[in-house]
Amino acid sequence: MYAPGDVRVIDAPDPQIEQPTDAVLRTVVACVCGSDLHPYHSMTPAPEGRAMGHEMIGVVEEVGAEVATVRPGDVVIVPFVWSCGVCDFCRAGLQTSCRIGGLAHAPHTGGAQATFRRAPLADGTLYRIDVDEHDDRMPGLLTLSDVYGTGWHAAVTGGVCPETTVTVIGDGAVGLLAVLSARRLGAERIILMGRHEARTDLGRRYGATDVVAERGEAGVDAVRSLTGGDGTHVVIDAVGHLPAFEQAMGVVRDGGRISRVGVPQYAEGPIGRDQFARNVTVTGGVAPVRAYIDELLPGILDGSVDAGAVFDTELPLDEAAEAYRRMDARESLKVLLRP
Repeated sequence: MYAPGDVRVIDAPDPQIEQPTDAVLRTVVACVCGSDLHPYHSMTPAPEGRAMGHEMIGVVEEVGAEVATVRPGDVVIVPFVWSCGVCDFCRAGLQTSCRIGGLAHAPHTGGAQATFRRAPLADGTLYRIDVDEHDDRMPGLLTLSDVYGTGWHAAVTGGVCPETTVTVIGDGAVGLLAVLSARRLGAERIILMGRHEARTDLGRRYGATDVVAERGEAGVDAVRSLTGGDGTHVVIDAVGHLPAFEQAMGVVRDGGRISRVGVPQYAEGPIGRDQFARNVTVTGGVAPVRAYIDELLPGILDGSVDAGAVFDTELPLDEAAEAYRRMDARESLKVLLRP
């Protein structure tokens, strides 16, 4: 990506092993994420361009001398944050704070929207799966690299359980998979706030019991009307813009929890006396999806969880610019890319 709206597919040097803990991957499937649309709208122009993408399934082509858990030919899920797997944060399931990788120390490796990619910290990051690279379940498996794990993280940090009512703000892939996750965790009342009918229909299929299309104060009033005036125990913000967080504050029940997993596009928000007086907990954050794969993978493999339904469009990698355009125009929910 070179500037807002300027996405190009170019030739680049093939990645090489740079550290003995590296692997080189060949991309099987990748995709465009809703968070990729933020720079698509507002990035500072960069003459050298910025490699894009962070979600992929790959085949291991080559490994460094110290890599022990994967070998050439393995099909692997590639979580969107590199992690060593052995530091205290990784052992605690917070790979996003890995002391070697994570968000703070992330190596520069190029993007996932490419034919090949270098994978640092291969042993701690890559998750080998016993499937063929042509397996029909690839769309569902791909969601484990980010969006399904992020939706699950939202529901888990929000404390969803059978006794909680839930509101999900946002009908993108993460919001819809947060609905699915809330249902899997036992929530019986799930209100989806979204206004794109094809998406909210999928949300109902995933477990939403109610859909509220209104936004702002009208949306807040609608949710409170559905909940006897109280709001819901858990609110998941899967958008990341300030109006969504303000809406979350409006529909959360006193003593409830707001779980933010949409990447915040604002520096200040309504964290003040209202939140304090009502004992509202604000939680969520960047999802350590590597920690959730063990739990979520079986449902994808046995077909009981259709997380891959969020992919409503597939394009060749060469048409990545069209993928961005379609998602930005809301013509596609989520676009899968194949080299």
